[in-house]
Amino acid sequence: MSHYFIGVDIGTAGTKATIVDEDGRQLATAYEESKLYYPRVGWVEQDPRDFHSSTVNTVREILKKSGINPRDVAAIAFSGQMAGILGIDKNWNPVIPYDSWLDIRCKDYIDMLSEKYADLLISITGAPPTVDHLPKMLWWKNERPEVFERIYKFTVPSIYVAGRIAGLSGDDAFYDYTYVTFTGLYDIRKMDWSEELSQAFDLPLEKLPKIVKPWEIVGEITAEEAQKLGLVKGIPVVAGAGDAMACSFGAGLTRPGICIDIAGTASAFYISIDKIVPDTKFKTLLHLKSVVPELWNIGAYINGGGLCLRWFRDELAKDFKKVAADSGVDPYKLLDEGASKIPEGSEGLFFIPHLGGRAYPYNPKIRGLWMGFTWKHTAMHLFRSILEGISYEYYHYLRILRELLEGIEIKEIRGIGGGSKSLIWNQIKADILGVPYVLLNREEYAALALAVLGGYAVGAFKDYTETIDEWVKPIKRIEPRAEVHEKYRKYAGFYERLLEQIDKVFEGLEDVLEA
Repeated sequence: MSHYFIGVDIGTAGTKATIVDEDGRQLATAYEESKLYYPRVGWVEQDPRDFHSSTVNTVREILKKSGINPRDVAAIAFSGQMAGILGIDKNWNPVIPYDSWLDIRCKDYIDMLSEKYADLLISITGAPPTVDHLPKMLWWKNERPEVFERIYKFTVPSIYVAGRIAGLSGDDAFYDYTYVTFTGLYDIRKMDWSEELSQAFDLPLEKLPKIVKPWEIVGEITAEEAQKLGLVKGIPVVAGAGDAMACSFGAGLTRPGICIDIAGTASAFYISIDKIVPDTKFKTLLHLKSVVPELWNIGAYINGGGLCLRWFRDELAKDFKKVAADSGVDPYKLLDEGASKIPEGSEGLFFIPHLGGRAYPYNPKIRGLWMGFTWKHTAMHLFRSILEGISYEYYHYLRILRELLEGIEIKEIRGIGGGSKSLIWNQIKADILGVPYVLLNREEYAALALAVLGGYAVGAFKDYTETIDEWVKPIKRIEPRAEVHEKYRKYAGFYERLLEQIDKVFEGLEDVLEA
């Protein structure tokens, strides 16, 4: 009998479900775009009920597309957004909307943490203060104390859905260990919740869930949920992993020294290492626990880097979007074609991609900015400058990584995510970073990771790292061009100097907006 594994990734932009067979073939994929709500400037929320309904809709669609017998589904596993929080009561009902990682209402608490506790947090948790669970929990505790009291456990979108379809209660709440860095209360050396940080911030650890391994079975699909999903009762529900770590593992970060660019909603740049090296000097990089227990992924991400492209497509490139729709072409393909005709450096045009504030290093005052544009510049200059601006930010991360991990050799960067389909962007990144970009033979890397974790959990696979290494292979290599890299190094250096000075530009902006 064949066995199939379902993976559900609950991302910021949407929910994607995929069904994979025992050989790693993706038989069907379905996607449903998410709704983001902006109740105030700087606030970004999502409705937890949407996470569940989109899971139901996409799972039913992949079952229909694949035509498989639901009884042959051996496991279902989840991945999802990592840095935002949900709060549930003892019966697993949402108490608050999803407080997104794009939401910066907690900025005053991040400022306080940065000023008073930065070194302590970096040394214990491996992450500098930024938009993650700790300042968000402090915001709810101090700004909405009556709501905070009703929260039995804090959780995240994918775990909320996993628990709901398994009929879990608040006492069953869990995090798999790939999430722990973002909580801001976890000691990455002791691999346990930090009593010291709990006492320092007066945050009760009983509101935090137990920690499990990504391949642990946390429950089974209930009869009621099975009927909604089109599945059968009793299918094991596997913990899974945070989306960035699921993507990294699914793309083959199974040993030290492999670098990855996750070109998704959050443009993320990580390298896998087998040691803990807190970034107390630059206060920029964070350590995330890899799916592989012996490894960490160290790096940083742009808060909504990929959303810059989506925003440009929807707001400034409506004509391109319409032409693409009329001709059945992906609008990004038309934009890429236009960007490829623009010279390197966008003829002196620079873009700051931090529309929601800078996450690493944390600076909420920064906003999106185009600098240096003239009457000569076109929409395609603007678009290419977005591609370059995100790449300059990666250049900054890479420079810090090389200094922090002295002697490390990065031979290639594996590009995944929606942005990796852009050949012009891959070439831009290779040229700016001076490192070859490698494309892989698969898509939906989180789904591959979840299939392997689900299969390993039920005994279908003997070794999860060997299975990934067998499934995932490089198929295309994009070499940097030496002369272009030298040109881009100057642009990247200017970009870094620009960011050092830009605080003054945005000083007092929020006071003006609130006046």
